[in-house]
Amino acid sequence: MEQQAFLDTLKAEGYADPVRVRREPNGSLADHAHPFEAKALILAGEIRIHAGGEIKIYRAGDVFHLRRDEPHRESYGPEGVDYLSGRR
Repeated sequence: MEQQAFLDTLKAEGYADPVRVRREPNGSLADHAHPFEAKALILAGEIRIHAGGEIKIYRAGDVFHLRRDEPHRESYGPEGVDYLSGRR
C-alpha cells in the first residue's frame, strides 16, 4: 500500500495520527498486548507477528492490524523494521 493511501485510510477509520516505530535488526518483543487497536504500514525491513497460534510475516508495503488487548509477540528481520502505526 502506498503511504498516502494508508494515511487517508487511517483518517477515514478514525485512527490518531500515526507514530513511526523502528526496531533493531534481529530483535524481538516477548508476549504482550496493547491497550489500543493498531494498524501499521511497513516502510522497510520485516516484522513477524506471532498471534493466535500463527506467525505472519510483513514486509515493505504490507499492512498489519492488531485488535485492542490482542496477545502477541514480535520478531524482526536482519534489517530490523520501520513502520507507521495508527492507534485508536
